[in-house]
Amino acid sequence: MDTVERFSYYLSSVFLIHFVKKFSYSEKEQILNPRKVYCADNGLRGSVAFVFSENYGRLAENIVFNELNKKDLEIYYWKTPKQEEVDFIVKKKQKIIQAIQVCWDIGKPETKKREFGALVKACKELKLKEGLILTQDILSNETIEGIKIYFQPIWKWLMETHE
Repeated sequence: MDTVERFSYYLSSVFLIHFVKKFSYSEKEQILNPRKVYCADNGLRGSVAFVFSENYGRLAENIVFNELNKKDLEIYYWKTPKQEEVDFIVKKKQKIIQAIQVCWDIGKPETKKREFGALVKACKELKLKEGLILTQDILSNETIEGIKIYFQPIWKWLMETHE
């Protein structure tokens, strides 16, 4: 075991970081694909991460992961062969219950197209009728290719998860 892997294991075993596997029905594919890493605390993440500027999207994604992680859920990410990604696929028991994108600022047309495209593809493949995009401040919904996409501000989603 190399040093990075060993220290990652130690940090994970004391719940300072968490690893998320790529969603696949094949366990082998889950093991072979890279895992995403989330920090248990955004303050800790900010103090040890090597960053030159604030990345609100990454911070928001980390907050959403931590909120999902508090519940009795399995959390994965989803990716196409073309590297289109959905941040979270949420599974409860044996059922996929939600696909979630986190995008702090979805104002640019290319960003919206990228986030929509991946989410719609994931929903279709996983047989979900709707998807969720958590943003800084948008509250609306749209239907694309028969998939209902809900936009919700992260703060509102966080409040609703505590009701």
